[in-house]
Amino acid sequence: MIFLLLTSNLKNKIMKKWLLRILLFIVIVISGFTLFYWQNDIPLETLKKKYCNEQSKFIEVNGQQIHYRDEGSGPILVLVHGTSSSLHTWEAWVHELKNDFRIIRMDIPAFGITGETKEHDYTTENYVKFIDDFTRALGIDTFYLAGNSLGGEITWNYAYTHPERVKKMILIDAAGYKRKNGKPLAFLIAETPVLNKVMTKITPKRIIRKSMTDIYHDDSKVTDELVDHYYEMLLRPGNRQAFADRVRVIKYEAEEKVNKIKTPTLIQWGEFDTWILPEDAEKYKKDIVGSEMKYYAAGHVPMEELPVETAKDAKDFLLK
Repeated sequence: MIFLLLTSNLKNKIMKKWLLRILLFIVIVISGFTLFYWQNDIPLETLKKKYCNEQSKFIEVNGQQIHYRDEGSGPILVLVHGTSSSLHTWEAWVHELKNDFRIIRMDIPAFGITGETKEHDYTTENYVKFIDDFTRALGIDTFYLAGNSLGGEITWNYAYTHPERVKKMILIDAAGYKRKNGKPLAFLIAETPVLNKVMTKITPKRIIRKSMTDIYHDDSKVTDELVDHYYEMLLRPGNRQAFADRVRVIKYEAEEKVNKIKTPTLIQWGEFDTWILPEDAEKYKKDIVGSEMKYYAAGHVPMEELPVETAKDAKDFLLK
């Protein structure tokens, strides 16, 4: 009996020792991961010096300074970027179209230089209100409107809510229909308790590069400069938390609204888009009576991958 007790105590001590060693190993690994990938925010002024230029302007809308650019001359074309992007996503389009249009693009709240809002309200309804307040603040009455991804969702929601102000619209790989494919890794992290807090401090650049190769069809176009740009915009103070806040309020309402839209529409879509599948393009084509469709050998951001081709089609549609 005494022997059995001694044996049992010895086993318990050994088990406790190994458990402590395993626990210590886990702590060391987590600490090392945290120290290696911990990334502080980049000061706003540093980002402004790098990413603002002589075309950059700021206007106060609902108590927030909005970074925007107003270039070119002609009919007004307002461009709305997608999640974790910025007005820079339209750079090549502006180069192609500024001789034919007055192009207005902005960093929408939660992203880019504009950044987080005090209210942290990133619902689609609030983005629609923002577009309305922003354009009215600029003294704009009617205009053409184009958007990519989240920007596309904002675009058709704006046309649905304010049809009298949108002359024509362009939807580029637009969000809105319920997803059938899996969610991107960054979205899953943002929806997961604890992890969504960790992501506001620990943001490996390799995740951003992986996201970029996912949204581009031609990986050779995913340059270090491109990855750095998206990465550094995410590190603007407040943007990582804003991204998580936005993901948590995503709703899919296209089935209920899109078929009521009468605005002349061009649908542009990357046929290799794995984030929002081409079958959604077909849904938009079916639900918006009289809409036109163009496919491209590109991924989720065809206006970045194939700017000349997509811009030409946009111009032909808007000016006809």
